[in-house]
Amino acid sequence: MTAPVHDAVLSVRNLEVGFRTADGELKAVKGVSLDVARGETLAIVGESGSGKSQTMMAVMGLLASNGFARGSVKLGGEEILGLSPRELNRFRGSRMGMIFQEPMTSLDPLYKIGRQLEEPLRAHARMGRAQARARALELLTLVGIPRPKERLDSYPHELSGGQRQRVMIAMALANRPEVLIADEPTTALDVTIQAQILELLAGLKDKFGMSIVFITHDLGIVRRFADRVIVMKSGEAVETGPTEAVFAAPKQAYTRMLLAAEPTGRKVPPPADAPVLVEARDVRVTFRLRGGFLGRGASDLRAVDGVDLALRRGGTIGIVGESGSGKSTLGRAILRLVPSSGAIRFEDRNLMPLDRAAMRPLRKQLQLVFQDPFGSLSPRMTVGEIVTEGLLVHSPGMSRAERDQRAALALEEVSLDPATRNRFPHEFSGGQRQRIAIARAMILHPSLVVLDEPTSALDRSVQKEIVDLLRDLQIRHGLSYLFISHDLAVVRALSDEIIVMKGGQVVERGDVDAIFANPREPYTQALIKAAFLTQEQAA
Repeated sequence: MTAPVHDAVLSVRNLEVGFRTADGELKAVKGVSLDVARGETLAIVGESGSGKSQTMMAVMGLLASNGFARGSVKLGGEEILGLSPRELNRFRGSRMGMIFQEPMTSLDPLYKIGRQLEEPLRAHARMGRAQARARALELLTLVGIPRPKERLDSYPHELSGGQRQRVMIAMALANRPEVLIADEPTTALDVTIQAQILELLAGLKDKFGMSIVFITHDLGIVRRFADRVIVMKSGEAVETGPTEAVFAAPKQAYTRMLLAAEPTGRKVPPPADAPVLVEARDVRVTFRLRGGFLGRGASDLRAVDGVDLALRRGGTIGIVGESGSGKSTLGRAILRLVPSSGAIRFEDRNLMPLDRAAMRPLRKQLQLVFQDPFGSLSPRMTVGEIVTEGLLVHSPGMSRAERDQRAALALEEVSLDPATRNRFPHEFSGGQRQRIAIARAMILHPSLVVLDEPTSALDRSVQKEIVDLLRDLQIRHGLSYLFISHDLAVVRALSDEIIVMKGGQVVERGDVDAIFANPREPYTQALIKAAFLTQEQAA
């Protein structure tokens, strides 16, 4: 139980949240109490499954159809828990707003941005079409969208990730709510965009006198942004207090574990005489952008523009940069998954003249692990089938029993129980699904693995586990990695060398410690400052 807060705009008492399942009731939140003062930022932190998001989903009345909530939720002294959806609509969007983690799943892809901004204004503020349109333009300007008048007529897919998140903020602020709930609003964003969004939210809070409830697993953001913090574990609030006090002297072992979960240490560098496994020279990737009617106005986008790299066996090159910098496209070009020009050699073999059929025998040595394991794992296949899918192509003579045995060994190697191989992906946590994706790549005994943002959606504690796992697998099998990420803490823990990309070009490269200690380029300096601002403040 937390102590009552004077002048609380939102008060939650003994909140319980559960879900009715075939196996009975599943308790997600167990008697949580909290207050949010006017003008305050309260952070709720904890690992995935701790109940932090479900607490606020219950407050908003947005639980899944099989969910239920008990207790008390008061907004401005008025009880709102248990109200019908129609009654709740008096509060949602007007007195309470919510920003979700992934704007692309929250914005309707079929409607233009302007229309989606106008709807809550017409519904809650009873504005006419022209007035709502003018207010929508004002909101886009307020949240810093470039060319806001043009963006009113854009669809969500035509905006960058940071711009879509700004649109979500504009929608949540449309009717100037008293309480803004932000659920992991910066997790999928680059560090520089993340810093801009946090600065924007802080400015808007002061401008409108709002209260903000900030749900996150990133404790660096909490220290920079929040006045108070509540730490949740297994559905319970285990620690609460002023942010600086909790960070300076955490009382609970769980809180101390979260604070210590930053990826640490360095990988063992490859021997100086290790042979070059992959060499790329002057790699270029160009995409043709469609124009308007009859293709008029079509143009070329140079996604990768003259990049060189040389990766030694057992080494890791970290590739960093903002969204649109070309880092993921470069990784796919190295694997010959997108058309490119230049020279790419793998084990002294020129890959550029090889067509799809000629590349197939090499695929087992060139593997890719994606950012979102849930999106890359088929929901209709068991984990055992997913992990051994590559063996069907590259070892067609292997029997089902042999494949099953290999699946068990692969899962054991990534610290998953082999007995779970008959389960489906949705039965695993995010960190477990990423281990499954790694096992799928490792079962083929590759030489090169391209890791494309494999930890960005994971809790810090899980990130640390995945980093340790990748380092262990690299030593055990002599693997080489291209590690693509916007998370510089993880890149530093895994890489020997760093390549910094901007606009498809390499703007800086060098030894990992040298880059972090003395970045030469202003762009690199901005990336590092945005990533490690919290540490600078703490120092």
